[in-house]
Amino acid sequence: MLVTLSAVALFGILTFALLRGRIVGPLAALVLFLFGFFTADTGAASAIRAVVGALLDAARNVS
Repeated sequence: MLVTLSAVALFGILTFALLRGRIVGPLAALVLFLFGFFTADTGAASAIRAVVGALLDAARNVS
């Protein structure tokens, strides 16, 4: 759960920065938010969590 909250905070800050810098428009940000929201409600959510978890474990073990 800690990873999920950290990812939400990271992507929230990144979205805010992209909107503030006018790199991404509000409509594009809304579309991407809705895509993520509806993807989280599908069967793909568990696979995405597994991939992110594996990448985080690999990043921790890099020496």
